[in-house]
Amino acid sequence: MGRGKIVIRRIENLTSRQVTFSKRRKGLMKKAKELSILCDAQVGLILFSSTHKLYDYASSSMQSVIERYNKLVEDHHQAMDPTLELKFWQREAASLRQQLQHLNDSQRQLMGQELSGLDLNELQHLESQLEMSLKSIRTRKGLIFSDEINELLKKGSLSSQENEDLHKKIDLIGEKNAELEKVIGVRRREYATSNASHSTISYGHDMHDESISLQLRQPQPRQ
Repeated sequence: MGRGKIVIRRIENLTSRQVTFSKRRKGLMKKAKELSILCDAQVGLILFSSTHKLYDYASSSMQSVIERYNKLVEDHHQAMDPTLELKFWQREAASLRQQLQHLNDSQRQLMGQELSGLDLNELQHLESQLEMSLKSIRTRKGLIFSDEINELLKKGSLSSQENEDLHKKIDLIGEKNAELEKVIGVRRREYATSNASHSTISYGHDMHDESISLQLRQPQPRQ
């Protein structure tokens, strides 16, 4: 025989009611989890028992599910009633004006203006804010100075290295010039010696030729 149809109504027996709640709660939680996994659905489930105990399940986080639900409900209400959307933007505008006024007041107070309406605690809080701001400014200033000093040191190191390299190049050029001058001096002496020897040989050769020509001359008869 098949299972008889259960009448859906409140279970009067307290023990049976709690047993049924426990079984069906576990089954409901299991189905919700399976639905979120199988269908990639965002599921949020909240249960309160008759004894005021809370049971919940969320596929991501209950907070995100509730926020999404509230936003969709609000959008739906605004779509149904344009006056709600107008009121919503009016509240947003009023909130933004209030925030702007608060920022302007804080800025003037940080500049030392409009302090007469502040009590001792508010003045001490403002002083603490200024001290924290000054500390942050000094820290940032010190970091910038440190970075600039390191950059200057790097540039000075590079300049010193370049200067040292230039001195080495100048010394190398000087050595090459000295060697070249030595070679030029040797060549000049060789050239001078060669010219002197050539002049001596040429002069001796000319004298020999002249003596020979003198020996070959004959006296001319008188007429």
